[in-house]
Amino acid sequence: MSLDAPAPTAVRGDRLAFAIVAARFNGERVEALLSRVQAGLRAAGVRPARIRVVRVPGSHEVPYAVDALLRKGRSDCAIALGGLIGGDTNHHEMVGDSVSHALQSVSLARRTPVINGVIVANTRLQAEERCRGKIDRGAEFAHAALAMAALRRELRT
Repeated sequence: MSLDAPAPTAVRGDRLAFAIVAARFNGERVEALLSRVQAGLRAAGVRPARIRVVRVPGSHEVPYAVDALLRKGRSDCAIALGGLIGGDTNHHEMVGDSVSHALQSVSLARRTPVINGVIVANTRLQAEERCRGKIDRGAEFAHAALAMAALRRELRT
């Protein structure tokens, strides 16, 4: 993963609404991501009542829940959160690839941005650094969601 993230753009979030789907698998790491995402959204003025959080068993279930939430049409952007950590096989890579493709399909079908915040790491240490450590992916996901939600609104007018 690149450490060269773009500087966040200032977006007023007081009129924006977000759907967040968070996997329970690797729960401590995903909860840390969720906390950082929510803090980033609130810092931009997004009201807590305009942030809907749904939890699912694992990362593979995230795209279904994102699609179900976006079908209701009340969100300007969805954020998908999960954690996949390597083991003795490459299963985490296969699930990560599948989830990534599914989230993109949902985004295009629902005409609503979906931020892929499913961390795919080879080791627990890599996952820790991205979820709770110095590499603040949660804040990056929040900034991306704000930017894309604002863009969606701009392009609709």
